[in-house]
Amino acid sequence: MTETLTLPTQTDARRTPRIPVAVLGATGSVGQRFVQLLAGHSWFRLHEVVASERSSGKSYGEAADWRLDTLLPSDAASLEVKSLGSDLESRLVFSGLDSSVAGEAEDDYANRGCVVVSNSRNHRMDPDVPLLIPEVNAEHLGAIERQRRRRGGNGYIVTNPNCSTIGLALAIAPIERRFGIDQLHVTTMQAISGAGYAGVSSYAILDNVIPYIGGGEEEKIETEPRKILGRWENGRFVDAPFRISAQVNRVPTIDGHLMTISMKLREGSADLGEIRDAIRSFTGEPQRLGLPTAPKQPIHYAVEPDRPQPRLDRDREHGMAVTVGRLRPCPLLDIRMVALVHNTIRGAAGAALLNAELLEAKGML
Repeated sequence: MTETLTLPTQTDARRTPRIPVAVLGATGSVGQRFVQLLAGHSWFRLHEVVASERSSGKSYGEAADWRLDTLLPSDAASLEVKSLGSDLESRLVFSGLDSSVAGEAEDDYANRGCVVVSNSRNHRMDPDVPLLIPEVNAEHLGAIERQRRRRGGNGYIVTNPNCSTIGLALAIAPIERRFGIDQLHVTTMQAISGAGYAGVSSYAILDNVIPYIGGGEEEKIETEPRKILGRWENGRFVDAPFRISAQVNRVPTIDGHLMTISMKLREGSADLGEIRDAIRSFTGEPQRLGLPTAPKQPIHYAVEPDRPQPRLDRDREHGMAVTVGRLRPCPLLDIRMVALVHNTIRGAAGAALLNAELLEAKGML
């Protein structure tokens, strides 16, 4: 077993001492990833862990069935687990809650004045909740003021997208911004970690592909990118105009969601070299601001004909970069390509952590 994972940090005296944070659903798979990524973070300090009643009162080390490939951080292990709904000392709250309880709990904490940065699906499509990828739509933070007014206080919710949506939206953002997309078809091959530790039995997934993922997975992929790549305008979200058709599959890969994408461009075909240049040169607010967990290059283009591959490419930039490859003409639409995202880092806890860093950098915490 390797030592505790520590992401790159940024020294900034203005952020000393570090901001205390809480993690909701801390014993689950996403919650454990939050705990792992917060270890040694230069801006944030894990202060409270929250889980179900059956874990309440135990130490986190006792309550968490730690399943990640790094040691459980000792300072996290000693924290006493609080029950969901408990009063918190931390204003910044990361939510890795299951969707069955996340909606009400996140609303409750936001109404109490907390800033809830959520990985759960419940509030993603709310009309005043940003569905945020900082490199793509940082301007959507404008919705927070409207949300604060609705709640009558300083609390609010910011969400990150579905684990496949993040990879898809990042991969196509430079193409949509420069050339415009009219139609898009995507087929995902999603890792078993996306279902949680006990989500798919080994007997079901070994030697198999399951062409179905519940919880509205295809619908999320068909709707969320349109909100992300749309605009916040005159107090409301305006979706991007392109259409998406998605098909999803669970495959026997541990981490890394791979997707094949075909697109019809709004203005017809474009030069493939120009598209590659747009992908390689794409950056956003996290890179401009030097946020601690931001990848230096959010999208990597792989020139090899057989890449990206989950085992070889999912950990680029500590799992925070999306890898794109196999860009070529499409005989039915205009262009096609392959994209890969690390589903439990950039597609989940790492995305929420980056969202919180953007909020801090913008003075919104």
